[in-house]
Amino acid sequence: MKNYKNILLKETSSIKEALKVIDSGAMQIALIIDQDEKLLGTLTDGDIRRGILNNLSLEDSIESLYFREPTLCTIGHPREKILALAVEKKLQHIPIVNNDGVIVGLERVEELLQPQQKKQKVVLMVGGLGTRLRPLTETIPKPMLKVGDKPILETIILNFKKYGFSEFILSLGYKGEIIKEYFGDGERFGVHVEYIHEDKRMGTAGALTLMHKSLSADFFVMNGDLLTNINFEHMLEYHLKHTSMATMGVREYDFQVPYGVVKVDDIDIKSIEEKPTHKFFVSSGVYVLNKSLLSLIPKDTFYDMPTLFESAISKKLKTISFAIHDYWLDIGRIEEFKQANDEFKEVYE
Repeated sequence: MKNYKNILLKETSSIKEALKVIDSGAMQIALIIDQDEKLLGTLTDGDIRRGILNNLSLEDSIESLYFREPTLCTIGHPREKILALAVEKKLQHIPIVNNDGVIVGLERVEELLQPQQKKQKVVLMVGGLGTRLRPLTETIPKPMLKVGDKPILETIILNFKKYGFSEFILSLGYKGEIIKEYFGDGERFGVHVEYIHEDKRMGTAGALTLMHKSLSADFFVMNGDLLTNINFEHMLEYHLKHTSMATMGVREYDFQVPYGVVKVDDIDIKSIEEKPTHKFFVSSGVYVLNKSLLSLIPKDTFYDMPTLFESAISKKLKTISFAIHDYWLDIGRIEEFKQANDEFKEVYE
């Protein structure tokens, strides 16, 4: 993902330039872009050979050679889907673009099969009371409710693990001893798990002050009652690329007004819009933060994540959004718990 800048070419580039780019790297491919860095296509050594066999010279441009309909994915696409697409199409590389078609990376199948171990830690907030899920949570904390054949929290940890994240801090509260007994030090799951205990409710940001010494420069924070197949590696790289202090995963939420909306000026009706749909971005409960942001959080008090972002924004610190387009479900109510179990096999198996 990170080295794609070295293999970018314009369609006016010469075959000689293209050969130099392709031969100088280990990826054996070049990405063709326009002036706005939108992906136009791809070029391989094989494409160049065919051009030379058709009597093109090294000084000719690559405009007639590059492939204009490459298989690609958007940023945030889950690892397993990228791999499945690569296998289906028999590809070694998949270009990654943003929603505007701008190239942001190149995934290599070889690297996807062997994810690099990440140094960044993952903080999972698992101390909630789960009141809306009663009676299910009367004897067990919400993150330990089984969806499919395993607890919600286990699915979250294993999802992070497949992207190379192995260092976890669990913020415990309600019936936290059940979580600690199940996961232990994390060894049987192939990860390392630490714990902090909230003696009182401190909120999704307030609890971070209890683990200040354990956190690295940048780290994930995620609510422990979410199921999502977000590409955590892409989100981290997006955060680092933009030198963000705080990155929030956001979801688009649609709300349809069930009536005709009347726009008036004084007493005059100007227009009527029948059952309009309004679109908003809402927080997904997944964040990447820089450790220096912790200085904004007051100690020993309740402090939630939206308040932390508002504080960072007021101080003109860089806060950005990362759009999540893939599967995401907040398991807060009985109906969502049932939905998660209905959908689990299709999404995760």
